[in-house]
Amino acid sequence: MAMHLQGSLFDQSDDLRLGPLDGLRRCELGAGAWVDLLPGWLAGADALFTRLAEEVPWKAERRQMYEQVVDVPRLLAFYGAEDALPHPVLEEARTALSAHYADESGEPFATAGLCYYRDGRDSVAWHGDRIGRGAREDTLVAILSVGDPRDLALRPHRGGETLRFPLGHGDLIVMGGSCQRTWDHAIPKSTRAVGPRISVQFRPHGVR
Repeated sequence: MAMHLQGSLFDQSDDLRLGPLDGLRRCELGAGAWVDLLPGWLAGADALFTRLAEEVPWKAERRQMYEQVVDVPRLLAFYGAEDALPHPVLEEARTALSAHYADESGEPFATAGLCYYRDGRDSVAWHGDRIGRGAREDTLVAILSVGDPRDLALRPHRGGETLRFPLGHGDLIVMGGSCQRTWDHAIPKSTRAVGPRISVQFRPHGVR
């Protein structure tokens, strides 16, 4: 599935390369939650977007919402721990992240979930990754974004100020500590003219 992407003026290379992770900067959110940020971790991100958009077996899903079944407003793909990821650079990214956070997490990243936001109408509602161990344990969720930037919004689970992180063109964000239990996150709909974006979410075993 190919969709038009307005490429970044700063990332026109087809040479896909991951930068070092020592540039990550941590933002403490409170209540034991934090996020690490690294803009432009992946060089050549626009080329990866094109490969993923065209070659991943994207699925359109429908879900029960209250009294009706509705379309999920994004396309989805999931790769389990034993599945080959759709591009070698994603295998490299998962390995690098697992090594970097080994002391902090005590376990590697295992699975990869992909979301394809085709335009500003596609979104994901407020939620935490609380299916499985994330409901009761501190976990890590690392997100690599390619394509046009979209805001990842975070707010305290019981209400409070919303923080927004624009992610795209190879940016990395890692949500850690109690973030999945004590904070919610979302990709809000946008009325602006925005291009497509793909996010790759790396998670440990037993976290969805």
